[in-house]
Amino acid sequence: MNPNHDDDMPDEIDFSKGVRGKFFRPGLRLNLPVYLDSEVQDRLSSLASAKGVDLSELVNDLLRKDIELIEMAR
Repeated sequence: MNPNHDDDMPDEIDFSKGVRGKFFRPGLRLNLPVYLDSEVQDRLSSLASAKGVDLSELVNDLLRKDIELIEMAR
């Protein structure tokens, strides 16, 4: 390590061609993955299939209903 550097960054990492903010997009909203327990996913997948809807659609509908119930209970 170069004794003239006062940081802990190893010398072999070269950021000289890096571009700050290259992937930054103002207002961008990321959809984060949600992982279900396998038993829950299996049951919801069966329900979605029986209703002829996508699993995501079913889960969103269920969550919207739960949120509505929570809001009404306040």
